Amino acid sequence: MTDLIFTSEMSAELVQQEGGDDSVIRAARVSTANDQEEISDEKRAGLINYLMKKRHGSPFEHNTFTFRVEAPIFVFREWHRHRIGWSYNETSGRYTTFVPKFYVVPANRPLVQEGSSAHPKLVPGSEAHLAIATEEEKYVATVAWSSYQKQLNQGIAKEVARNVLPVEVFTSMYATANARSLMSFLTLRIDDENNMFETKPQWEIEQLGRLMETAFADKMPLTYQAWVKNGRVAP
Repeated sequence: MTDLIFTSEMSAELVQQEGGDDSVIRAARVSTANDQEEISDEKRAGLINYLMKKRHGSPFEHNTFTFRVEAPIFVFREWHRHRIGWSYNETSGRYTTFVPKFYVVPANRPLVQEGSSAHPKLVPGSEAHLAIATEEEKYVATVAWSSYQKQLNQGIAKEVARNVLPVEVFTSMYATANARSLMSFLTLRIDDENNMFETKPQWEIEQLGRLMETAFADKMPLTYQAWVKNGRVAP
């Protein structure tokens, strides 16, 4: 049987980006027909902060960020809840054979749930918790991959054989959003002490969100600074 790959490493690489702080400023100033005029850096920052504070969101839509993401399927199922302003294209299990790459929880991932189901809190587990979690993940992946390969070898269609694969199997997608939609994603998917509102993101999607936040801060620094200053709430 093909050797299986077990990993906790995921990626969200910025592969294309268009527009930036200037596109926000132009879109906002066209309403008063002065979008072609130059303004000082101070006024640029002030305008973007004003738009963010007053939640005038449409000027933040005139740009795009495209990420190539590699993560287990269960992360994508969370991600695809973000529908407004997002576009997705994912590797198809109907037309290509999956790679035998499976997610296992890392040692620093919270493993134990405390509190009620309505207000759960995840806390670090013991070495025993980590051992049983990774052992079961590897066991299920091994059995499922064997079944998947057996079906393919017998001529079963890929779209049928894939039914046995668990959500821990890795896949890839391109995900594209404008800054407004990206900020909405980051607002909900990153637990930060500066958040105006409490959020409880899934640990794995938060790690990817932090990679995307770094790219956002680099490409649109004025917009990013205004977003943080105003409670990390999307306009």
